Amino acid sequence: MTADPFRLGWFGNLAAPEWKSPYSGIDATTNYFNGRFYVDMVRNLERAGFDFLMIEDSLMVSDIYRGTAGIELKHARYAPKMDPVVAASMLAAATEHIGIIATASTTFYHPYQLARQFATLNNLTGGRVGWNIVTSSEDLAAQNYGLDKLPEHDLRYEMAEEFVDVAMKLWGSWEDGAILADPESGYYADYKKVHPIHHEGRFYKSRGPLNVPPGPGGRPVFCQAGGSPRGRDFAAKHADIILTIPHGVEGAKEYRADIRARAAKFGRNPDDIKVFSVVYPIVGETEQEAKEKNAAWYARKEHNFEVQMAHFAATMEIDFSQFDPDQPIPDDVSTNGHQSQLEVWRKQLGGRTIREGFSGMRVQTTEMVGTPDSIAAQMDEFMQEVGGDGFLIYGQPITRQSIAEMTDGVAPALQRRGLLRTDYAHSTLRENLRSFG
Repeated sequence: MTADPFRLGWFGNLAAPEWKSPYSGIDATTNYFNGRFYVDMVRNLERAGFDFLMIEDSLMVSDIYRGTAGIELKHARYAPKMDPVVAASMLAAATEHIGIIATASTTFYHPYQLARQFATLNNLTGGRVGWNIVTSSEDLAAQNYGLDKLPEHDLRYEMAEEFVDVAMKLWGSWEDGAILADPESGYYADYKKVHPIHHEGRFYKSRGPLNVPPGPGGRPVFCQAGGSPRGRDFAAKHADIILTIPHGVEGAKEYRADIRARAAKFGRNPDDIKVFSVVYPIVGETEQEAKEKNAAWYARKEHNFEVQMAHFAATMEIDFSQFDPDQPIPDDVSTNGHQSQLEVWRKQLGGRTIREGFSGMRVQTTEMVGTPDSIAAQMDEFMQEVGGDGFLIYGQPITRQSIAEMTDGVAPALQRRGLLRTDYAHSTLRENLRSFG
């Protein structure tokens, strides 16, 4: 038996690729910033049958760890980083079928600005754009936008609920058929089919209408990564794509079942939501090579520890330099940022010390190591158990080699098994996401 066909997405960002590798293919001081590395990447993903490239974002230079930006800028994980909403046009113009999902924060945008930008992208791409909806998780980002700190975690989701409501009203302010372009009547657009929204809510006020039609499908595809109970509800209510870091096969099954139950509670068809599990495949030409690459990754203990400290500082705003690294995480550590992820990591560490745990921690919690064929087999087995919708490939920073290992190795192996698309049946991202399964 094999799993039903599933989808692949790629979790990326517009930070520097692995500039220390001979396979980076860039001059890290110049060529990375012209975007051509990412144009080549998205073209390869499209050729391999990926459904989308999701571009995450962050909005600050973190100086939480030890009170400086030293570790942050040394490893170039969160800065420098370019704006995904701006870059989406360039990446879409270089491709014909693949979806481009850009991250934008409900905490720092205004609904009108975001609705207009994504309506523009939706029209320019012919319906291939998506919005990764985030509420942000860093006080440092808030301080770049005139705030002292972020609103409390659940309040941010209350704001996001109203934000999405306003954006939906704006995208709906143009009726189907509003564009006439009729030389005989002399009307380009029918004013009777373009309406103000007159929204006055708790957090936002907007007159409307939007000054551009919403584009194919009436709105962009919605992507979300709800982990906390409030986040899961938000994602199940709104998202077309939900991203999750699976805590093994059983954790992935529990998460997907929970999301589908919540979606039904909100009156949605659970099949309209595609859950993508984040994985970080380690690919080798032989099983031995893959095992050696995996072992080499874990052997970089000091490097891995520094990267995780920078990651925690940026996303959780927790300075772990204040704790003894040779002791476990203190029980009273908390965050106003990614609360669910902090709990996942706390469980993953178990009783290990901070240094031991973070020197050997990856974003994923489901390990996949092997040749392209064996990785495909592992994905097949995972999906048979989980009944899921797709994998989101993670691996930061990336090189041309690591991209090719997936696009020229694993993807063809999946296609030979009948598990991955070989072409795109539709012109829009939403239609392709729903084209099977």
